[in-house]
Amino acid sequence: MPLSEKINLFGKSLPELEEIALNFGERKFRGKQLYEWLYNKKVLNLEECSNLPKSFINQLNNNYMIHHPEVIKVLTDPEDGTQKYLLKLEDDKLIEAVLMNYSFGNSVCLSTQVGCAMGCTFCASGKNGKDRNLTAEEIAGQIIAIENYSGKQISNIVLMGMGEPLDNFDNVLKFIKLANQNLNIGQRHITLSTCGLVDKIKALADEKLQINLAISLHSPFQNKREEILPIAKRYNIDQLINASKEYFNKTGRRVTYEYTVIPDFNNSEADALELKKLIGNIPHHINLIPLNPVTKEVKPSRDNVKLFAEILNKQGLISTIRRKNGKNIEAACGQLRNQELEI
Repeated sequence: MPLSEKINLFGKSLPELEEIALNFGERKFRGKQLYEWLYNKKVLNLEECSNLPKSFINQLNNNYMIHHPEVIKVLTDPEDGTQKYLLKLEDDKLIEAVLMNYSFGNSVCLSTQVGCAMGCTFCASGKNGKDRNLTAEEIAGQIIAIENYSGKQISNIVLMGMGEPLDNFDNVLKFIKLANQNLNIGQRHITLSTCGLVDKIKALADEKLQINLAISLHSPFQNKREEILPIAKRYNIDQLINASKEYFNKTGRRVTYEYTVIPDFNNSEADALELKKLIGNIPHHINLIPLNPVTKEVKPSRDNVKLFAEILNKQGLISTIRRKNGKNIEAACGQLRNQELEI
């Protein structure tokens, strides 16, 4: 299916919508009305904008559209209610998103790319490589698609789905602004996860945003990180930790270090001692993640995580174990998409 020649209204700022209204001979306030339909009422088509003149709607329809990713498959975990969404973009590319229910609200894990180029060994997102970046509108559109399907309002965002957010730097920055200003989601309710693009972490620090930064660490040893994270060969662990310190110093936001526990690889007392040397003297939080296997040969590590958490706590390191959402529905990044592509 060829891409539409019409321009997506979703993603436009209030000044941009006001300018569109003026260009069509309407008064400026019509742009504000359109803004409210797009971002407060979250309509899916222009015909729903009941207080706009029919002539204005017809003019808009000739040149513009409202487009969000299309929900084509949803898996619901019967235990915790987590929903895994397979979404289709305008060019028929497939991405994933996950809706998670917490006591503090509804959180959604969004994709930032179609596929991923990082090649982390324990992640299914990069199995077929990177296809393309998502636009800011496509990232934000996942929220609207999920809210309309589920009937639930999203309060928290994690950029932890398919793709490396900092490899799509400009569009992700635009998305953060869009989510904050247009969808009223506070920056402190947005978490960005990166596998460790040091130059982009520093660039993000310079933006002085109030978002949460999560860094995929997974081992305190350089040689082990290189085994599972190809990006570690470009940026060594000292450069990564220095960049995280810079982020904290410029934003005041404590960095979370993500640590997927892999049995007999990174969960020994020696690993804990090295972690203590590496981050013990800086504000930190270690998010321990039970391994979600991407192949049948890899066994989950839930039984190992609690023991490793106890070892870390004895070293005075602050850690928590991530709740494992959607364990019954292939909730690891990329798994559902890969299954669909293999059909």
